[in-house]
Amino acid sequence: MAIYLRRATLSDLDEVMIIIEEARAQLKKNGNPQWQDGHPFTETIKNDIESGYSWVLLDGQKIVGTAALQLTPEQNYDEIEEGQWARPQEPYAIIHRVAVLPTKSGQSLGRFIFSNLLTVGYLQGVRNFRYDTHYKNIPVQKIGEEIGFIKRGTIYIEDKIDAKHMGFELNLP
Repeated sequence: MAIYLRRATLSDLDEVMIIIEEARAQLKKNGNPQWQDGHPFTETIKNDIESGYSWVLLDGQKIVGTAALQLTPEQNYDEIEEGQWARPQEPYAIIHRVAVLPTKSGQSLGRFIFSNLLTVGYLQGVRNFRYDTHYKNIPVQKIGEEIGFIKRGTIYIEDKIDAKHMGFELNLP
């Protein structure tokens, strides 16, 4: 079966939220407080879809993963501690809300999502990419590092449980 990425539609919202909820449960099971305050919320994902930022990963006809590629800057990324962005004045895109069905774990689908989002952004003229993840989210840290993202420092996000996250950046020519 073909594995591919396509832009999410509002008709995908329920399936995307199931993936988010299953990923949230997996994070909790692994002792990771990320997303345990309830975000990302349905309204956030709906806004991503309406803004054209939301993508779904399909394995044949089944949605097995989701992520957002935000093409606008975010205030949370304005300040970084214990480091600095390599190209702080240049435009960048943010990879957000990456989740894969836990039953598909071990198939490199998270890496597939990241790689394809880089291509999508690159084709739109983006050369700088950022993402953040919790210090306990080792799988997402490894995915980024395998692709070439570099940990640049600490950023703080809106999270009622633990706002401290690692900020990663990839700069393409």
